[in-house]
Amino acid sequence: MKNDVLIIGAGVTGSLLARELAKYDLNVVVIEKENDVGNVTSSANSAIVHSGYDPKPGSLKALLNHRGCLKYPKLCDELDVSFSNCGTLTLVDDESQWPQFKALLERSKENGVPVEVLNAEQVRKLEPNVADNVLGGFLAKEAGIVNPFELVVHAMENAVDNGVKLHLNEEVISIKDNGDYFEVKTNQAIYETKVVINAAGLYSDKVASMEEDIDWHIIPRKGEYILLDRLSTPLVSRPIFPLPSEKGKGILVAPTTAGNVFMGPSSEPQEDKDDYSTDGATLANVRSNAFRLVKNIPTRETIRVFAGVRATPSTHDFVIGPSKKNDKFINVAGIESPGLASSPAIAEYVIDNFVSKVLELKEKKDFNPRVRKHIKMKLLSKEERNRLIKENPDFGKVVCNCETVSLGEIKDELSRSVPPHSIKGVKRRTRAGFGRCQGGYCLGIVSMTLANHYHIDETEVDYDGLGTNLIIDEIKKVKHD
Repeated sequence: MKNDVLIIGAGVTGSLLARELAKYDLNVVVIEKENDVGNVTSSANSAIVHSGYDPKPGSLKALLNHRGCLKYPKLCDELDVSFSNCGTLTLVDDESQWPQFKALLERSKENGVPVEVLNAEQVRKLEPNVADNVLGGFLAKEAGIVNPFELVVHAMENAVDNGVKLHLNEEVISIKDNGDYFEVKTNQAIYETKVVINAAGLYSDKVASMEEDIDWHIIPRKGEYILLDRLSTPLVSRPIFPLPSEKGKGILVAPTTAGNVFMGPSSEPQEDKDDYSTDGATLANVRSNAFRLVKNIPTRETIRVFAGVRATPSTHDFVIGPSKKNDKFINVAGIESPGLASSPAIAEYVIDNFVSKVLELKEKKDFNPRVRKHIKMKLLSKEERNRLIKENPDFGKVVCNCETVSLGEIKDELSRSVPPHSIKGVKRRTRAGFGRCQGGYCLGIVSMTLANHYHIDETEVDYDGLGTNLIIDEIKKVKHD
């Protein structure tokens, strides 16, 4: 049987495309080379839903950023995703920046994005910890922060619940264009499909080149971050930005939906698409720039440093549209910042402007836009927790002390249509391992739970991708209950 649509890539763009296509009577399959959805760029970014004041007017970024931003409250409600419509604050800290500040205000008007101009006193009333040299800024009230791990997983879960098929650990090797349909060969199988959507992120240029000679390419751009533990007194209430530069939105200080604070990212192009290393000099520069925005940052509370790699397009704009050779091969590439914010609008834009032109779209009558509620014990009332524990004692067994994650929550995630297959997969879904000890306490229990669920030995449990086993042998056999 031929598929109607095959999506290559299960990052935030591919997952929301899958969910949007699940609304129609189509056979849709998603191919992902990693061991989980959202495992690359979508897992290591600033998690900010930008309002859209910054993109160049007339660009796809400008068109889709603001549209996407406005969709987040409803989208996150339907998908049970943590989201805060807290706004973002962009600051001026030098007199020489006022002309650039005024130009940015004009750009926000062109993009149809409302912002509120603030003087230094008003800024400090909103954010008491901003640096002493701050002169003013503006507030973009429509912006916010989101849990990017939940967004990708829950979007794909909703797509699969509505009939989409997901194949992990499959890398596309070749694509044969037969005119009426494509043969997509992976390291596991051959798929026939009427339409291909290339949402392969960092490797989208490689996939596009399997169909035709392209005049664009992807430049890997690394961003390094510093993550702080949750603080007893909040440091900032919303993302704090400097004025943007040619490198992007700059090094910022921002809260997460879980209550942590991070600094970053740096922004440096590199050749290696798989280099996620960090270095002391870059992280020192991140800290230095963060202190230009916010004072009293307790860097001693650092619990993790990490890097993400963005798929920067050579065109300086999203690459969205059909190939010149075949309008049934659709590229959705170069989705760098503000890609996360734009992704819900990108999904609709691709379907309305390209998929609908090559396939007959008939809406399903039984599409369910909601996922089954994900259980988060720490957010429940005492009465709700007690009721759950009475029904299932596993919800009373705390696995991760730092994040207060129970065994019942992990097992609930394993029961779903897009379950975790690795320790990091559990971490992204439940936050077990995200806390101060970074998994030092709970990693073993998570590993054992995965082994029991999948009926495998603990030496076969992956930390992340296939072959990333933490336990390589057993010195002594221990009987587990």
